[in-house]
Amino acid sequence: MTLQVTKKDKETSQSLVHRFTKTVRQSGTLLQVRKGQFHKRAKSALAKKRSALRRVERRAEKIKAEKLAKPK
Repeated sequence: MTLQVTKKDKETSQSLVHRFTKTVRQSGTLLQVRKGQFHKRAKSALAKKRSALRRVERRAEKIKAEKLAKPK
């Protein structure tokens, strides 16, 4: 996607830059670039399994701790 802004007759360079930045903002290309800048990789299958196992273990520990806790 290319954006073109041509200088009009009797237009100052400041207004040309202002018009260009306005078209860039409206096109949304800057947002797309910034989103891609902080793109995270997807977790591998092994990492997903490990994190799921950790969650199951933590849940079991929490239930065990609640059962062993003193009654209120």
